[in-house]
Amino acid sequence: MFDAAIAALETIERMPAMGSPRMGQLCELPGLRSWRVTGFPMQWPYFEADGHLDVVRLLGDRQDIVAILSADE
Repeated sequence: MFDAAIAALETIERMPAMGSPRMGQLCELPGLRSWRVTGFPMQWPYFEADGHLDVVRLLGDRQDIVAILSADE
């Protein structure tokens, strides 16, 4: 799982626009994107910034993602 999570981060680091904007739309957080961890029910929500990514946290699909991200605002 660790290797898959790191591989997912490396993928979005190379091409940050690949992440889905759907989570950002659901949470009403403009610019928030997410990328799934291959083979696991997890995803990385993140913001693309100048020259780097601002990764929010690793979230499991069974978590109430909208409530968690709304509380983090």
